[in-house]
Parts: sequence; C-alpha cells; structure tokens
Amino acid sequence: MKNDLTKGPIMKTMFMFAIPMILGDLLQQCYNIADTIVVGKFLGTNALAAVGSSFSLMTLLTSIILGLAMGSGTVFSLRFGQKDDKALKEDILASFILLLIVTIILNILVYLGIDIIIYLLRTPNELITMMKDYLLIIFAGLFAIFLYNYFSSLLRSLGNSLIPLVFLAISAILNIGLDIWFVAGLNLGVKGAAIATVIAQYVSGIGIMLYNFVYYPDLLILNGTIKIYKKRIKEIFNFSFLTCLQQSIMNLGIVAVQGLVNSFGTTVMAAFAAAVKIDAFAYLPVQDFGNAFSIFIAQNYGAKENERINKGIKTAFKTTIIFSLIISFLVNIFAYDLMKCFIDASQVQVIQEGVNYLRIEGSFYFMIGILFLLYGLYRALKRPGMSVILTIFSLGTRVALAYILSSIPQFGINGIWWSVPIGWFLADSFGIIYFVIKRKNILSFNYEN
Repeated sequence: MKNDLTKGPIMKTMFMFAIPMILGDLLQQCYNIADTIVVGKFLGTNALAAVGSSFSLMTLLTSIILGLAMGSGTVFSLRFGQKDDKALKEDILASFILLLIVTIILNILVYLGIDIIIYLLRTPNELITMMKDYLLIIFAGLFAIFLYNYFSSLLRSLGNSLIPLVFLAISAILNIGLDIWFVAGLNLGVKGAAIATVIAQYVSGIGIMLYNFVYYPDLLILNGTIKIYKKRIKEIFNFSFLTCLQQSIMNLGIVAVQGLVNSFGTTVMAAFAAAVKIDAFAYLPVQDFGNAFSIFIAQNYGAKENERINKGIKTAFKTTIIFSLIISFLVNIFAYDLMKCFIDASQVQVIQEGVNYLRIEGSFYFMIGILFLLYGLYRALKRPGMSVILTIFSLGTRVALAYILSSIPQFGINGIWWSVPIGWFLADSFGIIYFVIKRKNILSFNYEN
C-alpha cells in the first residue's frame, strides 16, 4: 500500500498518516516502560536506577541509527513525490548499505568500550555490576533496531504508516509478557528485562523486513540496471549524516545530563529514570506528528506543491500547540499518580523528585512540539543543517545551564529541570525567525534530480 500525500484534504491527509506513527511509537515506548515498571516494582530502586541510566545510553545509540533512517526516508519521500522509481531504488540500496555498516561499527565499539561507558556515566559503585549485566544483553538488539527503523522509514516515505504500527503492536505485547515472565516468574533480574526487550525487538525488525520483501519486491529485489552510484551515496550521506548528527547531539546532551543526575545519588537517579519515561511518553505524539509532517512536506516539495506546503505548515503548528497545552495540563494534574505507576508509594522522596521534574518541564511541552515541527520542516526542505543548528541551540543551552544552575544552592537539582524549557525556547525563537526571513529562498524548489 502506497499513499500519495500530495493529494487530498490537508488536515485529514496529515492526520491519517500521522496517527499510526504516533500509536506505533507509543507502543515502542512500552518496551522501556514495561522494563521500568516491572524492574521498579519487583527488583527495587537500585535496579530501576541502573536500567534508567542504560535507557539514556541506548537512546543515544538508537538515535544514530534512527537519524540515518530518517534522513534516508526524506530522500525516499522526495523521490516518491517526483515519481522517479529508478532513483528511488538506487537510493534504497545505498541507504541500506550505509546503515548496515554503521550498525556493525556501533556494535563493535559499544562492546569494546562498555567499561569506559559505565565510567563516563558516573555510575555509583553499587550499580556497576547490575548495569553492565543489562548493557551486555541490550546491546545485542542494535541490529534489530537497524532493521526496524530502516524498513519503517522506507514504508513511511511511501505513505504507509500502518504496517510499522502492526509489527510494533505484536512485539510490544510480547515484550510485556516476557518481562513479567523473566523478571517476576524466573527471577532473572535485570538480565531478564534486557532479554525480553531484545527478543521483542528482533520480532519487529525481522518481521517488517520480511513484509517489505514480500509486498515491495519491485523496490527491493534488484536487477542489473540498479547499481550504487557516487551521487546517490553522496545524497544519502548528506541527508542522513546531518539528520544523524542532529539526533545524536540531541541524545548526547541527554546522556551528559544523565551523568550530572547520577552525581546526585540513587534517589534522584530513580526519580529521573521514571519521570523521563513519563515525559517521553507525553510528548511523543508531537514528536511523531513532526516526523509525519516532515514526510508530508517532503513529498509535496518533490511534487512542487507550494500551496499545500504553506497550508500544511499553518495546520501543523496550530494543531501541535493546542495538543501540547492539553497534555501539559494533564501531566501537571496527574504527576503524582503517574509516578506511582513506576515507584512504590513508600518511596516518598523518589516520587516527590519525579513530580518536581514533571511539573517544571511538563508545563512547556508546546515548546518542544514546535521544535519537532521545525526539525521536520528543515529536513524536508533539504536544509537538514538547520536542524543540527537548532539542536545545538537547544541541547547546548540545556547542558550548560544544567551544570551551572545545579551548582547554585538555591536551585540544586531543580536547575537541571529548568534548563530544559529554556533550551527549547531559544531554539524555537531562532528557527522561526530564520524561516520568516528566508522563507522565499527556502521554498524555491532548488534541488537536483
């Protein structure tokens, strides 16, 4: 099934395409949320802190693969909008080889450097063994992450956002069931949580790969006329590298903040581990809407549909702001109850610190919603470098302010939480001002076939 986003009502087209992406990534979050709930309830605060720190690291590694896949998906969308099947097949081949090589290199590096990674995360001594046990297993899932994200990006670039949702639904249910069985039933500890996640990841990764080969053989089964050309590799690299860089900088900043959080002790680590899951779950819909918006813009940019692009921008910004404000209100109201889903009610200090985090950062979700739209817009309009700049604005400010403010007694740990919305605000301001000034040039359809 292919879906041409250059036709039909703009609001309906964007929403119908975005909804499966949002549901799919909400299910993907269930991987980590299932780990967090099961580990927190059955294994205690130390285990939760270890798994939580590992989550930040895995998010960074996943972001590298995801960035490459998203960049490739933008190129695929442009080709689909241009109706250039031969160029699309050449780009698909070049992208697959690029992502495969990067995934292999990442796997080698993380296993060789696992002790250094744990040290750089400033892991407390009592958590080192537990965290290493978890990481040694969870790293094995990187290849599955590559398969899922690559083939999902391909399907979404063709306008098919439903199938990735189906495979994630199956693997998310499997992951939750295995989590409970391995951790609570077989008493395998954090190793059991890691094994459950990796098995579920391979189910979705291999499953979606097989689906693509069965239903899109015309794109994936190559003949003698499809080869790897230098200009295709360069194009994929330019888009993918900058998108990958943007995703990596974003999550490298998170890892840097994780190290600072760890220095405040196990209580704060456990609070952050739970709160960041709630946080990610809360703003994930606007993140995915930003990705859907990007594919919508890319297809219409390839088809030179300027009017649809302009209307799409207005629709997306209005929708994102309204939705984000509603989510902020709900998170503020239910922050305490949400924390209790992860943390036993007796852990009063852990819960209270998590509530502080959610009420500070959660009040400004509309800012990160706008930022995700700006990322997607510049990526789709062949200016992925601007997404990198906006990320540096956002994360650079966050990391710097987190270290500065947290060192001031009046702020303490709250200084880390307040640094986040300040970074979002600065990046949003720069991205919007740049677009207003350069609008005519940005929408000039200046690209090569």
